[in-house]
Amino acid sequence: MSEKEELNTYFEALRKREFSRLDKDKQVYLDFTGGNLYPQSLLDKHFDFLKNNTLGNPHSSNPSSLLATKKVESARAKVLSFFNAEDYYCIFTSNASGALQIVGENYPFNDNSCFLLTSDNHNSVNGIREYCKERGGKYQYTTINYEDLHINEAELLEKVSEYNHFENKLFAYPAQSNVSGVKHDLKYIQLLQDKGWDVLLDAAAFVPTSKLDLQAVKPNFVCLSFYKMFGYPTGLGCLLVRKDSFSKLNKHWFAGGTVSFVAVNYDGYYLVNNHERFENGTLNYLDIPAIELGLDFIEEIGLTQINKRVMGLTEYLVNNLLALHHENGKPLVKVFGPHTLENHGSNIIVNFFDPNEQAYPFEYLQVLSNKENISIRSGCFCNPGIDEINSCMTTDELSSFFSSRDHRSYKDMVSYLGKMRGAIRISIGIPTIEADLDILLNFSKALLNKEVPQEALEMVGAFNQ
Repeated sequence: MSEKEELNTYFEALRKREFSRLDKDKQVYLDFTGGNLYPQSLLDKHFDFLKNNTLGNPHSSNPSSLLATKKVESARAKVLSFFNAEDYYCIFTSNASGALQIVGENYPFNDNSCFLLTSDNHNSVNGIREYCKERGGKYQYTTINYEDLHINEAELLEKVSEYNHFENKLFAYPAQSNVSGVKHDLKYIQLLQDKGWDVLLDAAAFVPTSKLDLQAVKPNFVCLSFYKMFGYPTGLGCLLVRKDSFSKLNKHWFAGGTVSFVAVNYDGYYLVNNHERFENGTLNYLDIPAIELGLDFIEEIGLTQINKRVMGLTEYLVNNLLALHHENGKPLVKVFGPHTLENHGSNIIVNFFDPNEQAYPFEYLQVLSNKENISIRSGCFCNPGIDEINSCMTTDELSSFFSSRDHRSYKDMVSYLGKMRGAIRISIGIPTIEADLDILLNFSKALLNKEVPQEALEMVGAFNQ
């Protein structure tokens, strides 16, 4: 039996055992970057634990609290072990965005600081620029290449040199784009640290299918979300902070659970000098134990095997989409970014075009795919930089739009600028089988040799000035 056949046999059996609801409901789920799917065994083990134990608020020393504390700390140790992160603190947060907010709020931005980030970033990273601006710091974007959606290294190094004289310098980028699936080179971590920069790595889209070894690369800060990895529970992520960078985060207030001592009749308090400093209030102690179970599930399959599986299916999908052409020879699908999948994850973005090269609005395709019970994602995916590049949006066009109004919507921008925006994202995960992709491909083939109907354009008011 070939390796591909062995993978098919293994993952198809896994799907029947852990994700049978997909076939029961005839669901074609291809939005794994938006949210992973939980395996049945994870629910069973976690619910069994909750049914058979009494857990109390960890901020106490009674028996129920001690058990909760034990399970929370066991999950924390599991996270650090999974990422080989013995030199890091694991701070539990509500999600990856909550982890990024900690960095934004507490990094020492001032008039002698700089925040450098790639134009390929999630909005929760983009938003950190507001903390920097508010405190008088400089922020600057470095571009990615239009052709392959990778970081423009020459421009990055130029900007690094330009801002090297600042005292506090933070560079942020994603290990894997949540939109294009491009894996940005992790070499930039050490490269910028050697030049005196701190590095914030957004690993949320990377870690579900790729190994992150924090002894091999050592960013100062790493954010991730656990439901992106194994689907359950939602509302939990973490910030991994390198211990020698911990003191760089200056917390400006305190809350329950973050102080070792505080007085009311005297203006004084002492913050806890570990991960608890940033875990405000009561942790989600009922759900955190499920993190350990989820990581066990991933380890049982093996990230190497997961990566081989999802990338094999991604290659199958990309090749078959690119092979679709109208009778006049025009391609039906444009896959943004590189078509070779080296240094790539299992999510891609595409747009569909009719024989006249008119783009199908993503809203219209979303309606059509919904009717077929196909779960794909459409829009800009909280990553405007990628969409601005793919849609050829200029700085002057964006300036004209934002400066002429106080508040407007996506539809207003399409109408005002006369340009389509947005795309379709397809992402593959552990339960995906080839039959799912064939259903999507048949859906795509139904668009061949058909012009975009007027009703589709009217859905966004496209080009109606």
